[in-house]
Amino acid sequence: MNSFSKDTIATAIAILFHAVGLVGMLYFKSEWIVSTTPFHLLLMAGLLFYTQKKINPAFIIFFIACFVVGIVVEYIGTTTGILFGNYQYGNVLGPGIYNVPFIIGINWFIIIYCCGIAVHTLLYRLSSKLANEMVQPSTLMRTLSIVIDGATLAVFMDWLIEPVAIKLGYWQWLGNGEIPSLNYISWFVVSLLLLLIFHKLPFNKQNKFAIHLLLIQAMFFLLLRTFL
Repeated sequence: MNSFSKDTIATAIAILFHAVGLVGMLYFKSEWIVSTTPFHLLLMAGLLFYTQKKINPAFIIFFIACFVVGIVVEYIGTTTGILFGNYQYGNVLGPGIYNVPFIIGINWFIIIYCCGIAVHTLLYRLSSKLANEMVQPSTLMRTLSIVIDGATLAVFMDWLIEPVAIKLGYWQWLGNGEIPSLNYISWFVVSLLLLLIFHKLPFNKQNKFAIHLLLIQAMFFLLLRTFL
């Protein structure tokens, strides 16, 4: 029965959809595949909800926080250039508000949740090993580890995604077209805030699929970044 657990089913679906997308983008240069990106991200978010062990009010609050903060900072970014630099979204990512696609809010949730789960799981396993040696990290150290390490991981994911997103028309940087350092700095700061919310809200933070999805997406964008 374990072979058909929620995590296994979700992982198989994620691998299938990412594999199809990878082949379509690399070998067929399919515009139709690119246009399905919003559906793809919605599906991945749906699978994260599907594999979340218990969906309580705290988890819903976290999701809403990621979505709202994501939309707001992107709105500030696209209209002022203060947060991330001067950029604008294309038409590929679907409808939105004030020129910010709604799916971007979903994407913030996916990245922050997966990075938070990955770091939380690593810290939990490390704490279990340290328990045998009667050494436990302090509450402050746990918080700093999850928030700072998680934000660093989120910035790494953005670094992988950026060149691919530009080539596929998700968004474009204005001026000389180069990705400014400010983008990564702002990503780190916003991720710190959202991961602090992730850490403080009391919901179940054990989700194997979230770690699998993070690895699948990292490999997906690494391959696209290299060969697209």
